[in-house]
Amino acid sequence: MKRSRIHVVLNDDLVFDVVDSGPLEGEPVVLLHGFPQTSSSWADVSAHLHQRGYRTFAMNQRGYTPFACPRGRFAYRMSALVRDTIELLNEISAPEVHLVGHDWGAAVAWSTAARHPERVRTLTAVSVPHSAAFVRSMLTSDQALRSFYMGLFQVPWLPEMLIRRNRGLLARALSSTGMPSAQIEAVHEEIVQTGALTGALNWYRAMLLDNPLEVMRKVAVPTTHVWGAKDTALSKQGAGLTQRYVTGDYRFVTLPDATHWIPDQNADELALIIHERASTNRIAPTIPGT
Repeated sequence: MKRSRIHVVLNDDLVFDVVDSGPLEGEPVVLLHGFPQTSSSWADVSAHLHQRGYRTFAMNQRGYTPFACPRGRFAYRMSALVRDTIELLNEISAPEVHLVGHDWGAAVAWSTAARHPERVRTLTAVSVPHSAAFVRSMLTSDQALRSFYMGLFQVPWLPEMLIRRNRGLLARALSSTGMPSAQIEAVHEEIVQTGALTGALNWYRAMLLDNPLEVMRKVAVPTTHVWGAKDTALSKQGAGLTQRYVTGDYRFVTLPDATHWIPDQNADELALIIHERASTNRIAPTIPGT
């Protein structure tokens, strides 16, 4: 792994900003953010991981960073999002990493682990279950009702226009999920004001464009799935079904007082969970010249 800091990653002629922090010699932990946040949502988790000796890489993903905002929903297919993650691993010269994702970042992490298990030493998926479990929960629980907003986001331009013209609209929606006011303000500054909103929404608009068979791929790497019992966006049904789609060592952790925003509100607990998974599945040190 590179022993110097990196700040950007290149893929598909796009430039992704990366926050590389922690001990240079530490085992690499890649942190993938969700909607509607950026890599800043991992700041507290990263600080706790650094204390345990890990080096963290938090990338602003496709659509969320100024020079990686391609037009059109086709550029936001899961296959492209996974390629971005793999290019990050290539840039840091890491044969394998501890991969962590929250919300949409969890969906990318699940898919990366399924498609490229040789690059993922451990997986910690936060809030969002395996994609196949999520689809199944839509048919067997109230998940479809919880996910009604996904249908609204399919409409071109209208959601962006409404959110930009009525600042309180998004603020009220996020507040109802338990997001603190400081994080809501960060969303407004980092997503709405910067023009990243359309790119962020294009992730939803590209949901049905990938090969549906990819959704069913099982994950063979050691995995921990973390779910907050007060999550209004994700049902327990999807979390419970996830084990069916993991063939590797699996652990399911419920945080009884957690909302959807676990990296922000439960950073110390989440960092410990990541450490517990990583410490039992260590990455072998890279020997120069091998």
